[in-house]
Amino acid sequence: MEKLEIDFEKSGGLVPTIAQDAETGEILMLAYINEESWEETLKSGCATYWSRSRSKLWKKGESSGNVQKIKEILVDCDNDTVVFKVEQIGGAACHTGHRTCFYRRVVDGQLETVGEKVFDPEKVYGK
Repeated sequence: MEKLEIDFEKSGGLVPTIAQDAETGEILMLAYINEESWEETLKSGCATYWSRSRSKLWKKGESSGNVQKIKEILVDCDNDTVVFKVEQIGGAACHTGHRTCFYRRVVDGQLETVGEKVFDPEKVYGK
């Protein structure tokens, strides 16, 4: 075993983090972690990210109830990207109400929606 050291300095303090369904392998979202959110994730067992738009810690599901329970964490060869393999509670990872943030595909230079909404974001977030 080798010592766990995530390289937060390389990218200005933020490390890209992929959330993946631990059971199905489906990619749910991409977010960022800093040292504080990394420590909170390890301590709580629930995915905690750094919100770039709000400049604060963001415990996934704190508003929606769609929590991500950590099942496994993978670290890339350069120690500057991680994968959270998670159990997605509530069925949706995306703030738009879709199961995954990757619910659209490119077709003939345009975006086609291929995923169904799991919840209505207006009812959940009041927006």
